[in-house]
Amino acid sequence: MTHRAKEAGDIRGRARVRAADLKDKAGAMTVQLRSSAAQAGQAVQGGAARAGHAVEHRAPQPVRLIAQAALRHPRPAIVAGAAGAAVVAAGVLRRRGGGR
Repeated sequence: MTHRAKEAGDIRGRARVRAADLKDKAGAMTVQLRSSAAQAGQAVQGGAARAGHAVEHRAPQPVRLIAQAALRHPRPAIVAGAAGAAVVAAGVLRRRGGGR
């Protein structure tokens, strides 16, 4: 085996080891990312539960009814919220004179 062929095999071997190392790191980062995402999801759910509890006990009756309806039917509530935001944005633009 020539010196050049030996070097090429050595380089290939190092490249394989490096590739395996990078795969291991990517796998570890994926596990860490999933764990962080799960933890964030649980935190958001906990915050939503606390907010719902606060609305149930502290808000006036009309607000409670709307909040309960939104919890029962989340998609229509999101659509209605987006429509309301669009109406408010149109009103703001019209007041500023930019909605002509």
